[in-house]
Amino acid sequence: MYLGLDIGTSSVKGLLQNQDGETIASHNAILSISRPKEGYSEQNPQDWIEATKLVISAIKGKAGSELTKLLAIGLSGQMHGLVAMDKADIVLRPAILWNDARCDEQAKRLDAQFLDFRRIAGNAVMAGFTAPKAVWMAEQEKEIFKQIKTILLPKDYVRFWLTGEKFSDMSDASGTLWLDVEKREYSETLISHCGLDISQMPALREGTEPAGIVRKSLADEWGLSSKVVVSGAGDNAAAACGLGVVVPGDAFVSLGTSGVVFKVTEKFYPEVANGAHAFCHALPKLWHQMGVTLAATDSLNWLSEITGASVGSLAKSARKVNAENSTLLFHPYLSGERTPHNDSNARGGFFGLARSHGRAEMAYSVFEGISYALADCLDVISKSGQKPKTLLAVGGGASNFHWLQQIADCTGVPVSLPKEGEFGGANGAARLAAIASGRDAEDILRKPEIQRIFHPAETNNEMHKSRRQEWQSIYLSLSRGAVDANV
Repeated sequence: MYLGLDIGTSSVKGLLQNQDGETIASHNAILSISRPKEGYSEQNPQDWIEATKLVISAIKGKAGSELTKLLAIGLSGQMHGLVAMDKADIVLRPAILWNDARCDEQAKRLDAQFLDFRRIAGNAVMAGFTAPKAVWMAEQEKEIFKQIKTILLPKDYVRFWLTGEKFSDMSDASGTLWLDVEKREYSETLISHCGLDISQMPALREGTEPAGIVRKSLADEWGLSSKVVVSGAGDNAAAACGLGVVVPGDAFVSLGTSGVVFKVTEKFYPEVANGAHAFCHALPKLWHQMGVTLAATDSLNWLSEITGASVGSLAKSARKVNAENSTLLFHPYLSGERTPHNDSNARGGFFGLARSHGRAEMAYSVFEGISYALADCLDVISKSGQKPKTLLAVGGGASNFHWLQQIADCTGVPVSLPKEGEFGGANGAARLAAIASGRDAEDILRKPEIQRIFHPAETNNEMHKSRRQEWQSIYLSLSRGAVDANV
């Protein structure tokens, strides 16, 4: 048996799998987010521990004696969060999460002052990353910052509780901006730019390597012998392992709150100027690129909230709109945009809105605008090579077949929908645990069975090319106008 734990933002999920990859038991424990000020997003690390206890206890109740066959535990988790600990390993303040915007000023300053971040870490400095959060602490919480002995990422704090060891993996550490991503080791230069030193960082391991043993007290409580805890991965790299997206050129599109286009690469290929991320993969000698649009299904949720219609009814009405006759365009930049603009001040909007337009036309244009944003992401991460041959579709939005066809038409790439199954971070973490316990990686990291492939329709692809050019030109005109207004 192999246990995968995914320390997410909204919940902790546990998944117990057998040697055939079948799910024996699973459980979710909900987490809450604290927002003490505008733009702040925090969680108490102890909440992750309590949720993990609840998850493992529930899985033990469901699986019974099967849990005693456990060989290894894998970890996945939300990236970029900052957990600051003192010399006694006491947490100094609530964890600052990936979606916390308080350090936007520090991020812009680091990006402008130290080009090393783009060159070595392979990413522009953005408020979501860990490095500017530490600089914010140094400037705004000086006394707390002086007490920092160790900085851990969320899943790595859970590992510390499980094992007493301080480790991180290459994929998650890539999101701190303190890693030399090409060399897969810490950069003392980047760490020093934040007023820190390498002794305050956890040791690094590849995602499939052991990184501690479950503490005896916990093993006894759960009825286990000493079990290995695997290094694991950040959430997107773990999801890729769950999907078998582990060969250069493999790719997936995730239709969640944000939209992600993820592609495996054989080398470190940064695309910093275009707002894409270049990180280490969870597996040795592999990297990945990631394009992100910040408000994918979140744009649909917003439209649902302001119209009072459910997302399901919006999707149904959007299908009735004739795409060729549509004159309405939508920018999904409700929270700024990552790829390709790297513009936190970008804003969403309807363009061409007329008195004759109703909820159906608005719904259609929102779906289409998100599809265009995903096509932008794909174009950026395809600059280092050919476009992927197919995109595996995952996330809540992947249940909308009409939308998947539209994404295929907009990108020009077939979209493959897996049969129902577990494809999230917990599944990938369990697979990494299986590899660490001696299983063959090729056997474990299989791609899922496909229930349907959505092939691009040539006529629709040509239509969307023309409409997307108009859609792109609107952003360029608005952004130039904003610059001119500030001159």
